[in-house]
Amino acid sequence: MTTTAQQDVSTLSFEQAVEELERIVSALERGDVALDKSIEIYERGEALKKHCEMLLKAAEDRIEKIRLDRAGKPQGVEPLDAE
Repeated sequence: MTTTAQQDVSTLSFEQAVEELERIVSALERGDVALDKSIEIYERGEALKKHCEMLLKAAEDRIEKIRLDRAGKPQGVEPLDAE
C-alpha cells in the first residue's frame, strides 16, 4: 500500500530527496518524535532511500568512459564499468 506521502517521492530530485532523508534521520536520532510519527517518517525515509537508489542507478547507467587511442585522442565511448 502506498501512502500519499510516499507517492510524491517520485517527483523529487535526488538532491531534494537526500535533503529530506537527512532531516528524517536527524529527527529519528534526536528521539523527540512520537512513536506513531516515527513509524510514519521512517516509512517515508525508506521510500526516499529507494528513490535515491533508483536515481543513482539511472545516472550510473548513463555514464560512459571515453576511449582514447595511442595518441591520446578520443576514439569513442564505452560503458564506465567495462574493462
